[in-house]
Amino acid sequence: QVQLVESGGGVVQAGGSLRLSCVASGSTFRINVMNMGWYRQAPGKQREAVAVITTGGLTNYANSVNGRFTISRDNAKNTVYLQMTSLKPEDTAVYYCNTARWTLTAESHDYWGQGTQVTVSS
Repeated sequence: QVQLVESGGGVVQAGGSLRLSCVASGSTFRINVMNMGWYRQAPGKQREAVAVITTGGLTNYANSVNGRFTISRDNAKNTVYLQMTSLKPEDTAVYYCNTARWTLTAESHDYWGQGTQVTVSS
């Protein structure tokens, strides 16, 4: 059974920083062979991919977060991270991790974690 557990969210003021973590578990879910990404879903909006990291460590970001967010991975810990800086109120959303495409376009998933809430106050 696959589990994705996101953590690290919270309430911060605009301009602040947060570091999110996502631990993947399950005998068939090894992130070292997968492109992994972070997604977010704001109230009333569709879930969108904001960052992806390939198996080789290449990264790609949505324009809205480029230059402010950094995705990384620790294959030994089966964990993906998202360092978020210069946070803006529009970054407020529930953040999730999952496999992702280099192009950050939509793909279907059979499972999602519970996500972690990020709230940025102005």
